Amino acid sequence: MPKHLVTSAFLAMLLLTVPAASPRAAEVTFESLVREMTDLDALASFPDPAFDCAQASSYDRRSTDPAVLTDENWFANGDRGHHIRKETRNGADEWVMLDAEGPGAIVRIWSANAPDAGIVRIYLDNAPEPIIEMPLQDMLDGAHAPFLAPIAGVRALGWNSHLPIPYARHCKITASQPNFYYQINYRTYTKNVDVESFRPEQALAAQDLLENTRQILASPDTLPQTGPRAITNYNETIAPGARVEMRLEGEGAIQTITCRPTARDLERALRQCVLTITFDDQKTPSVEAPLGDFFGTAPGINPYKSLPSGVHDDGTLYSQWVMPYRKSATLRLTNHGDAPVEVDGAVVSGPRPWTPRSLYFHTTWRAQFDIPTQPRQDWTFVAMKGKGRFVGDMLHVTNPVKNWWGEGDEKIYVDGETFPSHFGTGSEDYFGYAWCSNELFVHAYHNQPRCDGPNNYGQTCVSRFHILDTIPFTKDFKFDMEVWHSVNTRVSMAATSYWYARPGAKDLAKPIDPADLRIVTPPPLPEPKRVEGALEGEKLEILSVSGGKPSIQRSSVWTWSGEEQLWWVDGAPGDVLALGFDAPEDGSYNVYAVFTKAIDYGVMQLSVNGVKAGEPLDFFNDGVIVSEEVHLGAFNLKQGQNTLAVEITGANEKCDPKRHMFGLDYLLLRPVRDSN
Repeated sequence: MPKHLVTSAFLAMLLLTVPAASPRAAEVTFESLVREMTDLDALASFPDPAFDCAQASSYDRRSTDPAVLTDENWFANGDRGHHIRKETRNGADEWVMLDAEGPGAIVRIWSANAPDAGIVRIYLDNAPEPIIEMPLQDMLDGAHAPFLAPIAGVRALGWNSHLPIPYARHCKITASQPNFYYQINYRTYTKNVDVESFRPEQALAAQDLLENTRQILASPDTLPQTGPRAITNYNETIAPGARVEMRLEGEGAIQTITCRPTARDLERALRQCVLTITFDDQKTPSVEAPLGDFFGTAPGINPYKSLPSGVHDDGTLYSQWVMPYRKSATLRLTNHGDAPVEVDGAVVSGPRPWTPRSLYFHTTWRAQFDIPTQPRQDWTFVAMKGKGRFVGDMLHVTNPVKNWWGEGDEKIYVDGETFPSHFGTGSEDYFGYAWCSNELFVHAYHNQPRCDGPNNYGQTCVSRFHILDTIPFTKDFKFDMEVWHSVNTRVSMAATSYWYARPGAKDLAKPIDPADLRIVTPPPLPEPKRVEGALEGEKLEILSVSGGKPSIQRSSVWTWSGEEQLWWVDGAPGDVLALGFDAPEDGSYNVYAVFTKAIDYGVMQLSVNGVKAGEPLDFFNDGVIVSEEVHLGAFNLKQGQNTLAVEITGANEKCDPKRHMFGLDYLLLRPVRDSN
């Protein structure tokens, strides 16, 4: 069957073989959606045409009843490999991830393990053949047109695409393999909306628009601005307990805010200075958040560049959220700390007509300290009543241990839903990364600019901005995230939520208590335990590798010596990894080793200095375990470097997926004379 691999060459062929489509005046097109990807002004109005936004995901289907707060029901954590159903087409199985009535559009696809999904097929408007048919990893890796970086790409082990795929009547997405994690965010327009379904040749026709969008997303802090602008500069020193104020008069909108703060303890000052913004002299400010948190950084200065906000390398904070008002906007900055803070920057505003669809910008900040991780609970980022749209959030977590804090799923309820229309697969998955990675990354839509480590210890700052995947609501909205830690401990969290709403909307959060304007310092970590005399796998010299990727894996969850192991993934049968290890002197040694076993680990033939260490070892296990010491045999070793060779010979028939992983915790050498 021909594959609809959406590459430049394939698109060029399509243009030669597919008749040009007749002009049509669709309200929603591929090009209109691509323009929305960088249109922050559009977020400041209620969508027209109107749509809902929901999510299909591989969440654990045992989660059915929010009243049954157990790991077997509402907090079930087996979020891999769940689908709507299995179908057979042309004699082959396909697993259905999404089956949605249109008109609508796909606006985000994410996976933690895209290579395990095989071929993804997207069927539009009930057509028998897919309009897109390609490996999911090619769709999400950022290297295959039109799914090119930074519209698509892998960040901190998370595979992402934000390329819109509109459809007029129906969309079905399937995969040829079942055992993977996924999230698909999609819009559903009202039935009378005319949506032009995606055709691959549209991407080629829109190359200039796509290239311009890619450039903006690659440098989101330089978002082009047009029209007349008024720049109000400020330079103030705010004494403890004091505040400064700026007032903008007349119909218009704030377009940009910049601020460069200076303080003796800047991290503390950014939390203790609170920014409020009140539009049209309302009784309650629409924006109330600590200064740093408002700009998406906490704690302290964490440089990142996103479309709506960020932090430059010189410490300048910027916001590009568009904030309309009918008559006035009043900005106040109050110093709740005990030391002066200097702020220097500008507010850029411009004319913008207020219409029946115009929305006020809102920011809600909520903090809680020493949250118990047992029993499980849902923790609310934000809840509000009214009509508007949700556009993003930043989460600051203080974790006192190295263990993973973020197995929790997001649960988003819109307009009275009793079951969430967004049910996630893990906190890091919501933020667009995966596998509890502590790798720092920045992007126009999502970021992890701080993760102290080691592992997931200390302060973590993550953000996600819903631009194309904005979530409209007409009555109410609530965003919950499970507090799902891998150990029983206590964490502290501060969530900053960004949203727009029509006048009269009510934020259900309480006003900020100055006592909450603090940053928790986690206790120091104990030194990891190591096995005496062990030759740590992660410290062995990699002499050669013929395929796959060796790396160091760190975790305090397993009983690895030093909390690390040598990890070799994605090799194939016949690939060999050669490691160098030292013996103290010439002689005969009993060689012992400790390995990791799991569902996706392979069968390996080990050899020492060219001599096979018995029969191949099968490292499959249904669940992750660390083995007891395994006797590889007695070998003649030389003083200095010796070689341990690991050859992949296959995989257990139960292994799923077959990634032929290998994990070595440590080697241990015991002279034969001492062993007798």
